[in-house]
Amino acid sequence: MSDNPLLKDLYFTDSFLQSLADDLAQREPDFDRRAFLACCRGSGFEAMVLMNKMRHITGCLHAHVPGDYAAVLELFLEIAPAYTGFDGLVFSDYVAQYGRDDWERSLPALRELTRVVSAEFAIRPFLRQDAQRAVPTLYEWAGDPDPAVRRLASEGSRPRLPWGMALTVFKRDPSPILPILARLRADPSEDVRRSVANNLNDIAKDHPELVLDLAYEWLGESEEVNRLVKHACRTLLKAGDTRAMRLFGFADPAQVQVAGLAVDPPQPSIGDSVFFGYDLLVETERPAQLRLEYALTFARGGERSSRKVFFQREATFEPGRHSVKKKHSFRNLSTRKHYPGAHVLEIIVNGVIMATLEFELA
Repeated sequence: MSDNPLLKDLYFTDSFLQSLADDLAQREPDFDRRAFLACCRGSGFEAMVLMNKMRHITGCLHAHVPGDYAAVLELFLEIAPAYTGFDGLVFSDYVAQYGRDDWERSLPALRELTRVVSAEFAIRPFLRQDAQRAVPTLYEWAGDPDPAVRRLASEGSRPRLPWGMALTVFKRDPSPILPILARLRADPSEDVRRSVANNLNDIAKDHPELVLDLAYEWLGESEEVNRLVKHACRTLLKAGDTRAMRLFGFADPAQVQVAGLAVDPPQPSIGDSVFFGYDLLVETERPAQLRLEYALTFARGGERSSRKVFFQREATFEPGRHSVKKKHSFRNLSTRKHYPGAHVLEIIVNGVIMATLEFELA
């Protein structure tokens, strides 16, 4: 296995399947352990990506665990606490796939499952099926004593949850979930508050003014809420939204210049760490608050490329010239593979591209 194994190789392993089969066989005499394992291992299972593996196992559970939905659900609630991380997703996914005709059992089950495994993906089919019916339950969960349940109310209703199905209904009109987010904005759990920020950041991609209105309303309530608001506006800040920049006190980028951008070494190779540096010229009369970022457009082979923005720092700079230096690694990771070819580096100050440099990665 490589130094950076893929998630699909860490979860839903053969060891997990054996353990799951043993637990089921101990509790259900009519469970065919051998047939279940054969089902799981078939259909090119090892080559599947993470979430496809999950869905494949869910289908095999449905095909081979005897009993009606209520009985199977009771069994899964019993054994689920033994499984953590992505492995446990098979139980909440079972509810999502086969419990949408039994809301009275399924939603309480997701509330219980999210205490030990995530149910943020599993609640979404219910929201897509009938958001008007599901939202009051999420609002109720926002007042639950368990922070995992409160987080589910926010994370599960995100319009653009990564790896999860998009909730088009909330992309069009997020107003039904705003009371949930408002109720959770001062939550004692940082995980819950961060989820609220992520939800608002999703909303900002379709309704920036709505999120900015909330930001202006909530900012100043507490240090925790202030951090939530700023994290919620991160996409708007990356885009250099003037209203967002003004809200957080960032200086007018017209009063800043970047000079002397250079990469060291000038012709790096895959696997190298490089430094890039530049001079920041602050032409204000008073200290200026600046948000420094950089973007890299990566070669992807052939005619393709991809651009990613990296946060560098936020700081207050005195008027004058400042030398800035940043290290960046071109080592291959499980989440990013590098290719030789032309790369483009951009320096971004308060949302505005100030300097650009093209270099070759060998």
